[in-house]
Amino acid sequence: MKVIKLLDDKLEEILLIVLLVAMACIMGIQVFCRYVLNFSLSWSEELTRYMFIWSCFISISYCIKRWISIKVDQVINMFPKKAYVFAQLLLNILLFVLFFYLSIHGYKFLMLSIASKQTSPALQLPMPYVQCAPFVGFVLATIRSFQQIICEVENVKRMLNNEKIIDQDPREGR
Repeated sequence: MKVIKLLDDKLEEILLIVLLVAMACIMGIQVFCRYVLNFSLSWSEELTRYMFIWSCFISISYCIKRWISIKVDQVINMFPKKAYVFAQLLLNILLFVLFFYLSIHGYKFLMLSIASKQTSPALQLPMPYVQCAPFVGFVLATIRSFQQIICEVENVKRMLNNEKIIDQDPREGR
């Protein structure tokens, strides 16, 4: 259970940190080789690009989990608390549907990539390793938006029972 809790709490953060550190190290080695040793690594920019693609898709679910997506706080804060709770629930349901839809298309894209048997130019890496990033990212985002729906449903129940509403913004505490 501790492993599941750790994965739920820190999966995206750990993956993003590992990818960022690896990208910085690889590009640092590339700069050193190019300017100090006078030769260039043929694979470093390609690998860094693929790692960046992965980090972009993983960051979608991280932003949903931490509730740091782009939003207009001034407009949201103008709503009364009851309307705010229902608006948050509606928003999370829409996000869930969107990411579920994108997951399906990410899967189709991945299957086409597997069928093509394409490899990357410098690394000769099978492209499905890179092109499964949208599928994985959208599945994680679907899971995180479903978790947010559960929290918002709980808030609606609390509101209907005149109990204290749990704020979903982790910057303000849960």
